[in-house]
Amino acid sequence: MSTGSSAIERLSPAEIEDRLATTSVAYLPLGSLEFHGPHLPVGLDALTAHGICLRAAELAGGIVLPPFYQGVGGEHSRYPWTLMSERPEAIETLLAETLDRLDELGVRHAVILSGHFADEQRDLVTRIAEGWNAEGRVLRAVARTIGQVPEPPVRPDHAGRFESLLLHAIDPALVRVDRLPDPVAFPVPAGEDPYGSGRHDTAHPLHGVFGADPRDLDTEAAEPLLAHLAAWVASLTS
Repeated sequence: MSTGSSAIERLSPAEIEDRLATTSVAYLPLGSLEFHGPHLPVGLDALTAHGICLRAAELAGGIVLPPFYQGVGGEHSRYPWTLMSERPEAIETLLAETLDRLDELGVRHAVILSGHFADEQRDLVTRIAEGWNAEGRVLRAVARTIGQVPEPPVRPDHAGRFESLLLHAIDPALVRVDRLPDPVAFPVPAGEDPYGSGRHDTAHPLHGVFGADPRDLDTEAAEPLLAHLAAWVASLTS
């Protein structure tokens, strides 16, 4: 190959064809713009999906499209700086048109991967892939959310240990757990369900964080987590 990059926006047409001649697969990452606490960026979902797809393409080949910053569903729609669609139709149209054009260009496999894994988002991407495949076109599509990864070494969450570690493996400068309240001065309530509704309380030290406390983040676990997800995504077209 003429380049080591798999990000389509960095490739010339000849370089794209070169990569697809070896592995005819295109990855379509997407996610929402959504509140992820004070320690993480609002674009985390799409950033992690894109990073996983890039790593998957390193393993299995293919090209990776820029992330779609679009999502529906979940419990954070009214949180600060969450920008999310109330209806899925526009997202469905955008992804369906992308699949249509990829098929015309001769791509044989597409992997839609959402970093936002609310039930509504999972149903949306599943519906797109199933509807597309039912048309009998040459390109075959598979759709997953990151939350569907089998046997993850860390339990998936929202802005907790899982998502903090995953983004740390991709871009550690974007993970700032020091912006969270001090865990000694502001501990979580004893016996609390880390996925429970109490995390919606603005007075909670982990307001909006649903999952294991990220303040004691073991960054040595970040790379193995990314590797696990990338290997799973790379296997989806085999």
